[in-house]
Amino acid sequence: MYDTDVESTRATLAAEGGAEKRAYVRTVFEQIAPRYDLLNHLLSLNIDVLWRRRALRALEWTRIPDGRYLDLCAGTLDVGAELTRQAGFRGFIIGADFAVPMLRAGTGKAPRDRLAPVGADAQQLPLGADSVDGAVVAFGIRNVASLDIALHEVYRVLAPGAKFVILEFTTPRSAIVRTLYHFYFHQVLPFVGGVISGHRTAYKYLPRSVAHFPAKPELARRMTAAGFSDVRWESLSLGIAAIHVGVKRYGTAEKRALFGGVADSADHADLRGSVRSA
Repeated sequence: MYDTDVESTRATLAAEGGAEKRAYVRTVFEQIAPRYDLLNHLLSLNIDVLWRRRALRALEWTRIPDGRYLDLCAGTLDVGAELTRQAGFRGFIIGADFAVPMLRAGTGKAPRDRLAPVGADAQQLPLGADSVDGAVVAFGIRNVASLDIALHEVYRVLAPGAKFVILEFTTPRSAIVRTLYHFYFHQVLPFVGGVISGHRTAYKYLPRSVAHFPAKPELARRMTAAGFSDVRWESLSLGIAAIHVGVKRYGTAEKRALFGGVADSADHADLRGSVRSA
């Protein structure tokens, strides 16, 4: 239904970071939301569940088990819901995503007094500076219109000492693994995803967006440029995914005084105020 030349061109331009990326990504995820969870686990053979648990360990939430955490580009809230199930976790999670139907599709995965879904753009979060004790994003950061703006925005809302964890697809270095990976991503995934979701170009966008996402060293460099310290990464499952971790060492105002940087979005309402809930 959606597999037209126009849609295919839009998918390509969005994957390359074209001007219409934000609108395209939002529309596509709103359309595939009802089948997203089924396809996600089916197409990943459930390995994504293990990756998410690894990412939560990297978050080191046990440092502040009753803290306030951000699940960025939260989608259907899998990461936030998984965190609420961790033994000893007593905190509160904000699940932020600008595709509200995705958040609604995840309703019921965790109590709302533990996990609050909020319609919000990763580039302009409705949170105060230095207000969350950790943030994680799983398979969503490559979909933001501006990676650098989003990185600065996450840095702004994190409290000093908090970690930011990015779980994202990468391109394997091994030629053999890369060949199999490309066949699956460019042939199998678009076909199966398109048939089940009814949106063929959505699953053509995915491999294209991964291909245009920064390689692991470049992503680490851009995290460092946004202010994060001690940035490191580890490859997962033969290099088809990776986890990056960075630490916020300074408060937002202190960072600006020391190094300059983007202005604090202090005018944003705090989550507990007037924010559109999903």
